[in-house]
Amino acid sequence: MKALENIRVLDITRALAGPYCTMMLGDLGADVIKIERPGRGDESRGWGPPFVGEPYGPYPGESAYFISTNRNKLSITVNLKSSEGQDIIHRLVKISDVMVENFRTGVLDKMGLGYEDVHALNPRLVYCSISGYGRTGPHAERPGYDAILQAEGGMMSITGPVEGPPSRVGIPIIDINTGMFAATAILAALRARDTTGEGQLVDMSLLDAHVALLANVASNCLIGGEEPRRYGNAHPNLTPYEAFQARDHWFVLGAANDRQWGLLCEVIGHPELKDDPRFAKNSDRLANRDALMEVLSETLLTRDADEWLAALKKAGLPCGLINTIPDVFAHPQAKARNLALEIEHPTAGTVQLTGFPYKLSQTPAEVHHPPPLLGEHTQEILVELLGYSPDDVSKLKEQGAI
Repeated sequence: MKALENIRVLDITRALAGPYCTMMLGDLGADVIKIERPGRGDESRGWGPPFVGEPYGPYPGESAYFISTNRNKLSITVNLKSSEGQDIIHRLVKISDVMVENFRTGVLDKMGLGYEDVHALNPRLVYCSISGYGRTGPHAERPGYDAILQAEGGMMSITGPVEGPPSRVGIPIIDINTGMFAATAILAALRARDTTGEGQLVDMSLLDAHVALLANVASNCLIGGEEPRRYGNAHPNLTPYEAFQARDHWFVLGAANDRQWGLLCEVIGHPELKDDPRFAKNSDRLANRDALMEVLSETLLTRDADEWLAALKKAGLPCGLINTIPDVFAHPQAKARNLALEIEHPTAGTVQLTGFPYKLSQTPAEVHHPPPLLGEHTQEILVELLGYSPDDVSKLKEQGAI
C-alpha cells in the first residue's frame, strides 16, 4: 500500500509553495487533482527556459520549473469564474479529503469556494489556505512573493558578505519551506480528523514559515537582545565553522566544540594554537575571530582541498568540498540515495527530477504519474469520477467552463 492511499487532494494552487506541498502528498500516495486555468494553466508552465517536449497553447513546451513540482498529479482545466466551473469544484469537494489553495486571501470567498462554503459541502474536508501573510492581520490581503518575504522577513539582512549588500538565498526557500510546513500541517489535520470526524482550516503563510525558519537566529535576538548581522559563510555562535580556500578549491570545515578545535590544530600542523589563550575556548575564538581567520586562511592555502579533506575526515572533523549543482548529482552518495530520478514524460521522453527526500521502508514514495500536460485528465475526471457524460463535457467546453 501507499502511505496516503485513499486520500484525495483537490489542488487549486499554482507557482511554487502550493504545488510543492501537493507534490509531497502525491509522492506519498495521495491522489492529487490539479485544477488549472483553461488555455494557460499554472503560470509556472511559462517560467523558462529551459523547456522540453512539444509546444502547446502559448508555451514552447513544458518548463523545467513546472516539471520540478508537479509530478504525481492529474490535471483538469476549470474556469473558476464560471458557475459551471464552480459546480465542478463543488462536486470534487464532496469527494475529496483535502483542498489546498494559494490564492490571495479573500479571492476564493468571492467565488463561493472559501472555507465556510466548502466546509458546508464536506465537513470532513481539510482546507489548507496558503497565502503571503495569512488570513488575519493588516496585511492579510497582500499577495506574497518569495523574494519579498526574504526581504521583509529578515532573511536577506543576515545573508551575504559581511561588508557587502544583503542577499537572497539562491533557491526560493520561503516558498519551498511553506509548502513543506503545509504538508506537515495537513497530515496533522488528517490525523485529528481520524479522532473527531471533522476537517478544519489550515492557515499557512509565507511570513509565518519564514519566521519559523529563523530558529536559532531569532532566539539569539529575542533572548540576547542584539540585532543579528551578516557573517558571510561564518557561524554566529561557533568558530571556525565556515568556508575556506585551499590551494585549488573552496571547502567548508567546522570545529563544533573545543575537542574538535584541538583535533583541527593537530591536523593543520599548529598544535600550539590549542593552548593559545585567544583561541582555547569557543568564546575566546569568537572574541578573536579575525585573528583566528588570519591564521587558518594562511595555513589552508598551502595544500589542495582533497589533501585537507582527507586529513580532516580521518580526524573525524566535519568538512566538505563546495560542489556545483552538477557535482552534487554526480556524487556517489547522491547516486546511492537515488537523488535524481528518471521518468517518462508523454511528450518530452525521459526527463530527470530530484529524488524523494523521505525514505519509508514499508510505504515508499514513488512516481506514479509524470508531471501532467495541461488539462490532460479533464475528460477522465469529469466522466469517470464525477459522472458527467461525454455530451456534458462537450457542452462545458463550448461554455468555456473547462
